[in-house]
Amino acid sequence: MKRMHKWFILLLAFLLMTNGVFYTAFADDDDHRGKRQHQKRERKHSEHNVKGNLTVVDNSTYKENCGACHFSYQPELLPSASWDKILNSPEDHFGEAVELDPESKKIIAKYLKANAADRSSAKLSAKIMKCIGNQTPQRITDIPYIQRKHHEISMDVFKRKSIGSLSNCLACHTTAEKGIYDDNVKIPK
Repeated sequence: MKRMHKWFILLLAFLLMTNGVFYTAFADDDDHRGKRQHQKRERKHSEHNVKGNLTVVDNSTYKENCGACHFSYQPELLPSASWDKILNSPEDHFGEAVELDPESKKIIAKYLKANAADRSSAKLSAKIMKCIGNQTPQRITDIPYIQRKHHEISMDVFKRKSIGSLSNCLACHTTAEKGIYDDNVKIPK
């Protein structure tokens, strides 16, 4: 009987040790899997934070040429077809004639196309693309989603000298240059 008791204890000890090794290996595997999934998410959102904000405009040619007259809108606010239309109509750029040298136009077109709403994983871009369907709006202010987000604001507010128009995002969205267009706005008097 003592002998059987001894074997039972040895078997139990062996099972406990192998069980511990077994579960440690699985736990380690889960840690690696979790780390890999986290790294994959990080890569996917490397340009956008977890809230889905737009990327910061980082193309100097675009900033210098377009930002000289107005806010350098993130390319993710319009689909690539819209940016193509805008760039291919420089004689009537919202009532103004715009001159771009061929090299600058090429650089800007490449940047806008690569970073347009239809190529973005940002939540705002997805909402824009969903609401416009196959349309190619040339004005961000013509996008139904943008209009819905601003529908409660009186047109008189946009006409204020401190704002000017709905297209002056920076007037109220003080973090727009950082790609943050949330509901935390400051409407100037």
